[in-house]
Amino acid sequence: MKLGKAKSSKDDHKRGDEPAILEMEDLDKKAMRLAGMLEPDTISLASVTAVTTNVSNKRSKPDIKMEPSSGRPVDYQISITVIEARQLIGLNMDPVVCVEVGDDKKYTSMKESTNCPYYNEYFVFDFHVPPDVMFDKIIKLSVIHSKNLLRSGTLVGTFKMDVGTVYSQPEHQFYHKWAILSDPDDITAGCKGYVKCDIAVVGKGDNIKTPHKANETDEDDIEGNLLLPEGIPAERQWARFYVKIHRAEGLPKMNTSIMANVKKAFIGENRDLVDPYVQVQFSGQKGKTSVQKSSYEPIWNEQVIFTELFPPLCKRIKVQIRDSDKVNDVAIGTHFIDLRKISNDGDKGFLPTLGPAWVNMYGSTRQYTLMDEHQDLNDGLGEGVSFRARLLISVAVEILDTTSPEIICSTDVQVEPVSNISESATGKMEEFFLFGSFLEATMIDRKIGDKPISFEITIGNYGNHIDGVSKSSSVKKKKKEGENQEEENELIQNSSEDEADEDADLTSVSSTPPMKPFITDRNYFHLPYFEKKPCVYIKSWWQDQRRRLYNSNMMDKIADKLEEGLNDVQEVIKTEKAFPERRLRGVLEELSIGCSRYVTLANKDVNLAGRTKLDRERLKSCMREMDSMGQQAKQIRTQVKKNTVKEKLKLAQNFLQRIRFLADEPQHSIPDVFIWMMSNNKRIAYARIPSKDILYSVVDEETGKDCGKVKAVFLKLPGKKGFGPAGWTVQAKLELYLWLGLNKSRKDFLHGLPNGFEEIRATKMGHGLPPVTLVYDMKQVFQLRAHMYQARSLFAADSSGLSDPFARVFFSSQSQVTEVLNETLCPTWDQLLVFDDVELFGEATELRDDPPIIVVEFYDQDTGKAEFIGRTFAKPTIKMRDEPYGPPRFPPQLEYYQIYRGNSIAGELLAAFELLQIPFDAEEIRRALIAVHDFAVPQIKVGQGGRADLPPLEGPTDSERGPILPVPLGIRPVLSRYRIEVLFWGLRDLKRINLAQVDRPRVDIECAGRGVQSALIQNYKKNPNFSTLVKWFEVDLPENELLHPPLNIRVVDCRAFGRYILVGSHAVSTLRHYIYSPPDKSCNNWATAAKLMNGYMVLTNGCSQARSSPSLSSRTFSRPAGDVSVSLEAEPPIRKMDTVVKLDAMSDAVVKVDMNEDESDKEKKKKKKKKKGGVEEEEETDERVLDWWSKYFASIETLKENLRSQEAAQAEAEEREDLEIAAEAADIRPDDLHLKGSKMKERFKEKKSSKQKRSQAADGSEKRPPKARVDELVVYNRELESEYGNFEDWLHTFNLYRGKAGDDDEHALDDDRIVGRFKGSLCMYKVPLSQEITREAGYDPNMGMFQSIPHNDPIHVLVRVYVVRATDLHPADINGKADPYVVIKLGKSEVKDKENYISKQLNPVFGKSFDIEATFPMESMLTVSVYDWDLVGTDDLIGETKIDLENRFYSKFRATCGIASNYSMHGYNIWRDPMKPSQILAKLCKEGKIDGPHYGPGGKVKVANRIFTGPTEIEDENGLKKQTEEHLALSVLNHWEEIPRVGCKLVPEHVETRPLLNLDKPGIEQGRLEMWVDMFPMDMPAPGPAIDISPRKPKSFELRVIIWNTDDVILEDDAFLTGEKMSDIYVRGWLKGQQEDKQDTDVHYHSLTGEGNFNWRFVFPFDYLVAEEKIVISKKESMFSWDETEYKIPPRLTMQVWDADHFSADDFLGAIELDLNRFPRGAKTAKQCNLDMIRNEQELPTISIFKQKRVKGWWPFVARDENDEMELTGKVEAELHLVTAEEAEKSPVGLGRNEPDPLEKPNRPDTSLMWFLGPLKSLRYFIWHNYRWLILKALGLILLLLMLGLFLYSIPGYLVKKILGA
Repeated sequence: MKLGKAKSSKDDHKRGDEPAILEMEDLDKKAMRLAGMLEPDTISLASVTAVTTNVSNKRSKPDIKMEPSSGRPVDYQISITVIEARQLIGLNMDPVVCVEVGDDKKYTSMKESTNCPYYNEYFVFDFHVPPDVMFDKIIKLSVIHSKNLLRSGTLVGTFKMDVGTVYSQPEHQFYHKWAILSDPDDITAGCKGYVKCDIAVVGKGDNIKTPHKANETDEDDIEGNLLLPEGIPAERQWARFYVKIHRAEGLPKMNTSIMANVKKAFIGENRDLVDPYVQVQFSGQKGKTSVQKSSYEPIWNEQVIFTELFPPLCKRIKVQIRDSDKVNDVAIGTHFIDLRKISNDGDKGFLPTLGPAWVNMYGSTRQYTLMDEHQDLNDGLGEGVSFRARLLISVAVEILDTTSPEIICSTDVQVEPVSNISESATGKMEEFFLFGSFLEATMIDRKIGDKPISFEITIGNYGNHIDGVSKSSSVKKKKKEGENQEEENELIQNSSEDEADEDADLTSVSSTPPMKPFITDRNYFHLPYFEKKPCVYIKSWWQDQRRRLYNSNMMDKIADKLEEGLNDVQEVIKTEKAFPERRLRGVLEELSIGCSRYVTLANKDVNLAGRTKLDRERLKSCMREMDSMGQQAKQIRTQVKKNTVKEKLKLAQNFLQRIRFLADEPQHSIPDVFIWMMSNNKRIAYARIPSKDILYSVVDEETGKDCGKVKAVFLKLPGKKGFGPAGWTVQAKLELYLWLGLNKSRKDFLHGLPNGFEEIRATKMGHGLPPVTLVYDMKQVFQLRAHMYQARSLFAADSSGLSDPFARVFFSSQSQVTEVLNETLCPTWDQLLVFDDVELFGEATELRDDPPIIVVEFYDQDTGKAEFIGRTFAKPTIKMRDEPYGPPRFPPQLEYYQIYRGNSIAGELLAAFELLQIPFDAEEIRRALIAVHDFAVPQIKVGQGGRADLPPLEGPTDSERGPILPVPLGIRPVLSRYRIEVLFWGLRDLKRINLAQVDRPRVDIECAGRGVQSALIQNYKKNPNFSTLVKWFEVDLPENELLHPPLNIRVVDCRAFGRYILVGSHAVSTLRHYIYSPPDKSCNNWATAAKLMNGYMVLTNGCSQARSSPSLSSRTFSRPAGDVSVSLEAEPPIRKMDTVVKLDAMSDAVVKVDMNEDESDKEKKKKKKKKKGGVEEEEETDERVLDWWSKYFASIETLKENLRSQEAAQAEAEEREDLEIAAEAADIRPDDLHLKGSKMKERFKEKKSSKQKRSQAADGSEKRPPKARVDELVVYNRELESEYGNFEDWLHTFNLYRGKAGDDDEHALDDDRIVGRFKGSLCMYKVPLSQEITREAGYDPNMGMFQSIPHNDPIHVLVRVYVVRATDLHPADINGKADPYVVIKLGKSEVKDKENYISKQLNPVFGKSFDIEATFPMESMLTVSVYDWDLVGTDDLIGETKIDLENRFYSKFRATCGIASNYSMHGYNIWRDPMKPSQILAKLCKEGKIDGPHYGPGGKVKVANRIFTGPTEIEDENGLKKQTEEHLALSVLNHWEEIPRVGCKLVPEHVETRPLLNLDKPGIEQGRLEMWVDMFPMDMPAPGPAIDISPRKPKSFELRVIIWNTDDVILEDDAFLTGEKMSDIYVRGWLKGQQEDKQDTDVHYHSLTGEGNFNWRFVFPFDYLVAEEKIVISKKESMFSWDETEYKIPPRLTMQVWDADHFSADDFLGAIELDLNRFPRGAKTAKQCNLDMIRNEQELPTISIFKQKRVKGWWPFVARDENDEMELTGKVEAELHLVTAEEAEKSPVGLGRNEPDPLEKPNRPDTSLMWFLGPLKSLRYFIWHNYRWLILKALGLILLLLMLGLFLYSIPGYLVKKILGA
């Protein structure tokens, strides 16, 4: 029964796959007629057009990676900033944060007695390890309490996460997030506090966008910014992870047999040579099972238990079988369990679960050697090259209920025994059959030597005869006793001899007979498998878990088809063919059909008894996912339009990743198949094929993609041997047929082989056996034509920086070469290589779908051996003998193929390949029929015989080239005549050659065999510019721009006696940037239409639009005739221009954009606000207070707000799109949305509300008090170059290379090969150019297209470099800090600012400007470096940045001096440029030949028919107003991009942020530098003095805190005599960061009610930066420090209440910390003061002492009790008074109660005096007060007792007296 193909696709192939597209085009034409010239995509008919293909694998560019990339080490840098900690649990602690990455530990400094320390310390960890190792490392933050030299301190809490989690975040970083600390020793405890940090992981070449580091005053919403990836709940629960280890099988020997024999001689028994145990690692903890001595089949039945928060932030569990050894233990095999694959976090998801299932482990080859060179493979690094063992494990997770009493609190790893599991739990054992046939073995590396070669196929240990057999001794014993043997054990160690004894059927033939190789060419052999194809087959027994693999196969096939479709779409977009949107629609249609087919197929599995829980859950979740993906694909398909192709393509790529992720099966079943090439009984090279790819099923979709097909397999070297150049050579290329399935269903195993063979079985056995050899009597003979046209950007293999390339094409066992072209990286071979009589084996349809691979290798011809450059793979277009040679498939098109050298790209090849079947002769057929008499003959179409039907080959045309065939006409591109003009400007930075300096260089330009030479530079040192600027040449180039050959630029040095030496070269691979298109007069958008802007040749697409007025795009001006006016009042129009009117062509309308009302409204609002708030005393900013930094900080605020509003806008756009999608799903056209939208809106309400919250947060600016108006500049958070296209608007820079390209796999940076730069430009156009251009006024024919370009004579310039500050510098000293200073180099001059280094700072504020005079062009490269100052030794470079000043100077963006947003003559915003705005404007108008500027009355100015308005008055220093045109001119300059034809965005006043780089750590940022550069030509008037940007000096303040009283303080002590509760209270206070200046009040003794009276004053002087809201402290870090270090700390006042003790340490009772910028207002009375003031800090209104100056009230003291709950431990009445240092001097006050301005003594109750001062008094008070009744009773009693005593004492005497007669 065949479920798969509804109709066999084999019939469809005859029709070719293109007609689909042709029909589409007809449809389109009809549609066009219907719609009458609308864009085709607006028509419904065209928009449903989808192009699907039914050909799989038809990629003409197979993606085959030769060199392994996984195990290779890479550079990583992890940077962690610990900012602060909050809410740490514990009293009066001294916390330190320990940052641990892997095994590296670093500590912050210790902060004393606070539980919310502020650190702001930056740590950097550098690693050079493979990615897998990196991403499994754990980042651990722990807070330790009171750690010092003597003791290790006590752990407060830790937080763990693996590096991979950080790397998978957007931008690879967490920024300003709070990590939740938990206590690993007590899981019932809950949160132990929070640490705020930034964590970033940078790999080589990642650039991280850091949010702008400015004054960070963000409200600290801890809950909203937790350090957790998206989608993980904030409240994570503790869970137990159980990893059960049951048993293992098939372990290799881990000891030499010599030892074993010795032991056997002594002990007399045979032992297994391995002592295995299992080690499990998870989230930084390890657990291991017991060791099972000497066993190849150990049985453990133990579980390793981890306790970890769930969901964990560590992705992988590492399970490793290790061999216990006395010396050192080694890994046998490693397996990683990815938790994301064994769980699902959706609402119908499931906890991680796995198994019980067998996992297969792979690693190095099995023979035991003492020093295993591939040991890394066993540790899980790189791809395993051999089966090592399989392990039966299961994983379960249980969420803990931490409240239950009997829970174990610690998180230590535990190991416990578990019960045995039954045999059947993992599935029923089945017999599998693997068959393979080798049809071809070619490209065998000749280094192997010519010993006979054989191939071995293994699956598990089956088929492995050399080193697979490790018989378990227990089995052998059993054999002796004649017991019935367990099947399983026997099978895993199948050694073929043993089996032959038992069962003749089972012989496996796992390797081909050895054969001597034949020579193909210099580098490669091939094996002579001509008509005899050797076969192998293996029987093996495995648990039958095929369903798992079938499931993966179905998804993989959908994914393959999707991937191929997406590649097609990308190719269509890249080659600019028509209608990519249709192909994408087709792809999405295929995807949705595939998904629904998957769901129906998988549905029949649902009721099968799922083997394990994971199988059942996975199936459900896969079905859900695939179903939803199918639905989404359908939806997206309807939205694919011409303009949305790119974004929908992205969505489709997300689908692809999701399917690939789902398809990866975490529970293995059948191990992978390995193919080894053996020579001389040694293993040489291998290939590993996943068993699922060759697994057979009756259902077509479930069959593996390579099952029963002939496939090309490339063998590679094992492990590290494959790294670097050794891995580039192909070890062998096999054409291989494989089939794996159940033995019972093996009847079809030869089904996919091409017909025409006879089976030859192994002789002695019967007919049941598979063949050992196939003999082909019928061949299919083909002719391959390789049309090798050209290659470009090849790898430079010679020291000259060029190569002498030739290409070698391999197909089947033949190879041919092109000719060698000397000294070029862009050879045009134009050569046709013909391979005759190529025999191919494969079914005709299969061949046509998936033709065999052609390998093209490129070499550099050297004397001696040719050097390898790179390799590419291609598939030919095939014509079978019964197909016509004609369109659409023939003749084939030239295509670009990427050339790879290892994993790096080494160029591109432009070629086409066709494979034509040669028809049979009648004679041949007759012979074939005689030979194959007992054999079904395929129907053979008898052609006319011979080669007659092949398209003819033309003979060689070019007599000079000898017998070389050129590429035929239908395939070679159509040429037309182009003129290429070259602008020669100059050469820069030429390095020495062979120690001699370059003196007289010349530039040669060559393209397609033609070229031109520049003038000779007579003396490079004196003037490196060319005297003749423009030259041109004409050349024939292809019409299709994509096929243009590269243009080569070479620089040669002319030496004496006519010798030339090549200095360096550059290949311009794409000329299309330089094609000139004349301006289109009918075009609306003038700014982008003409590319001859300013007469300069402008090769960008128009200009970057103005950022300041997004709504005023130049589209609104339809013709230049209308006058358009833009009013520019006080501030640049941001988000206010909603009143732009569309103008008619000739109207003279004036658009007024009025902002005055707006302003006045604001003012009114402002006033209202003041009245309401009463408190909002927003001080009007005083001009005197403002400085450059105010401008800077205001600009940063704006930058942040813009980012926020962008995010909000993005959220809104997403929302709109959601609405649209939903609308389309409900079949509503978008225009009816507002009619039917109400229902839809309901649906999106929830979504919206959550988003609104976000956007409200973003628009927090509305609620803030209105900002004082400060003139702003623009802060770019990257280099200025990247904003303005490298300033290559007309002058381009070409790097010149020389020397052999590097081969460090990570694209060796070519920087060290750069020997100089050529500056110039190119312009190309088809030759007869229209007359209009040349007729223009002032056209200079010598300059061609480069009109009105400035002179390149030397020019003197004053360069002024402003360095603002650096951020995130890489630490350079041992203490994790650096002492940075700035060095500036320009030409010969160097400015070192060494004496002003900034001590121990990674974020130094330099605030300096440097003036340097320079002469362009000699000195034009500015280098700004940051060095680290060292007391001894040389200073180290931290990083540097280079700026090309010349391009900036000459750019039309006017980057010499940024244009400010406002013009003022004095103050902080003074105009910096020596030219006033009006002069600049006049100059620009003159250069651009524009009419204007005409200043009119009423504040108008007219430029090029545009009218701009603005203010016309200006104040001078004395406040007098006078008339000026400068504001008007400036308003034009700020909107220059709106001027037609010449307009472009002029560089505004700005600060740019440049990354600092260091050659030792290529590609990884070492920090960033904020700076800008101004340049002033010396022949102009001199500029004013530089602006002062020196860092703001902190302002000195004095904070006076009066502690009046306390109340309700908890009572700690018991009274001395009476045991009564009381406290001896005192209050301590300090400003954060100044613990050493802490101040205490006197003690209020014996407070019995918790009341204390103090009237005590603290005085804290401090320095404060108002703008950054930080206190500045300078102090020495330790006694050994050389100098003071500056710290910036937020202003926080800490007050604590203590109980004084005489003989023991004082007891801490409670504390409160007030952030002086934002703290709750104190309560009026002690009663109203409660815990809520602290608990709900976020909601309560806050005040700032810097605004209020004086505050008095009651504040609560808090501490935490045993359960970490906050409790109120007292209240304090305090008064805070802030005065500036000047005021403090005028009115000084005394500390405590001292003069001046003393406070009165507190009125304390008597008792509080020490009782030994007035002992009687206090005794009376104490005793009488408390114990009077007791005393009275005691006195009475004593009297009574006295009486009694007296009575007893006196009675005898008395009685005697009485008796004796008194």
